[in-house]
Amino acid sequence: MVRTPGFHPGNRSSTLLGDVNMYKPYIKPIETAFPDVKIPPPKVSNFFIFIVQLLSKPYLFMLFGMAKILLRGEAFVFDAFKRSLSKKSRCIIAFRHPDGREPQLLTWFFLFRLKALAAKNKIRFERRPHAIFVYGYEVVRWGGALARIFMPKLGAIPIHHTKIDSKGMARIYNAITDGQYPVALAPEGQVSYSMDTLPRLEQGVIRIGFQAASQMAAKNLSDKNMDCPLEILPLSVHYRYGRGGKAAMEKLLKKLEKFCGFSKRETKTLSFTERLCKCREYILQINESRYSLKSDASFTFEQRLEKAVNAALETSERLLGIKSEGEFFQRLYKVRHDCWDRIFLPGTDSLKKVPRVKHAVMDLGAGEAWHISRHQELADFGWYFHHPLPTEETALHQKIEYVQNLWDFANRTMGGALSGRVNIPVQKVIIKGAPVINLTERLTRYKEDKRAAVAEAASDLEKAFLDCIEEMKTDK
Repeated sequence: MVRTPGFHPGNRSSTLLGDVNMYKPYIKPIETAFPDVKIPPPKVSNFFIFIVQLLSKPYLFMLFGMAKILLRGEAFVFDAFKRSLSKKSRCIIAFRHPDGREPQLLTWFFLFRLKALAAKNKIRFERRPHAIFVYGYEVVRWGGALARIFMPKLGAIPIHHTKIDSKGMARIYNAITDGQYPVALAPEGQVSYSMDTLPRLEQGVIRIGFQAASQMAAKNLSDKNMDCPLEILPLSVHYRYGRGGKAAMEKLLKKLEKFCGFSKRETKTLSFTERLCKCREYILQINESRYSLKSDASFTFEQRLEKAVNAALETSERLLGIKSEGEFFQRLYKVRHDCWDRIFLPGTDSLKKVPRVKHAVMDLGAGEAWHISRHQELADFGWYFHHPLPTEETALHQKIEYVQNLWDFANRTMGGALSGRVNIPVQKVIIKGAPVINLTERLTRYKEDKRAAVAEAASDLEKAFLDCIEEMKTDK
């Protein structure tokens, strides 16, 4: 029994307090402000690559289980890497980001698998394959000490989404035009939670590519011996599951039902689709109540969810005191950035000499920012969660993805983030390459009409991804 002033073991009030103290919150909030995260300039370290090689198998096992990792469209991938590593081209790898684990998977694949696969096809690279990944600066804030140590040593480049980052952009352009390795970016901008659809593409990868190609073309004018096109290599990543995945999906669904307060008696006679629908409806109603929205049965689930998502984002903006203006994801990124800036204080190297009162106020600001960002996290995931309910006939990987996403819907509602997502062990990972998109060949069009050239290249990239998705539907 917890002894608290005014409460004694014989009182009913103390019993109630004891019950409260037995409750364990779903997630522990951040309550302390920290100095800004400091990371060294990105530089590939052979020693750290060796360490990654030692740790990669157990790490990948934790991420994927006993998964086979296969490559499709090999010729496109081998050819793009061979030209890039021999400095006959410059390459941007545009990879799909449906799940969250793709950067770790592809880093391992390029470093420790690609060379051997190419050798089986009698293709030799001039140096060990690798890729320089570009990531949002917030990753090293929430990713912890290991991310801050390993990512710079693997050459990864941080970039700010919501403010001018001349240093970060200069590093990216330098890596593309003069670096030793291809540069990898996710055109979706962040995790998209969908393997078989393409919810959105940002044009940033194409814009960066055209700008880099223009820089290279200008350099070519003074170097007649240099003829080096800039190419974009589309990569699509797909996951497939076996019996173990189906069992894990059922276990996760039962856990979700338990979290929603449904007994086994309530759900045992329901079909798979009805069980999903029951959980989905319950979680949505919780959010509608949270944001004082009327639950109107005349609207579809997607329409009601959109209202909840907008309310969540508007709530976070109101609590931060910023205007609700601009495109949805610009607003989302700004809220995310502002919240992290209140937790990890920009320009602050140490808090040791900060007076106690001021330090306590900083801590309160960090705690408030963490709670505000819970609304942003819900809005972030909720924007993507608009896929139809699967049926018994739906492919297993689509069923599993939906259950994972439904869990994430609950996870975000309870205050979680991407780190709280449950990833079911994979039986097979398929990395699918597509023909490269040569931006250097399009520079004349780019000089005539930048907006049209960017839109056309982005459309071609979108088509490449959709073609990969369509082809993978028959690859079980």
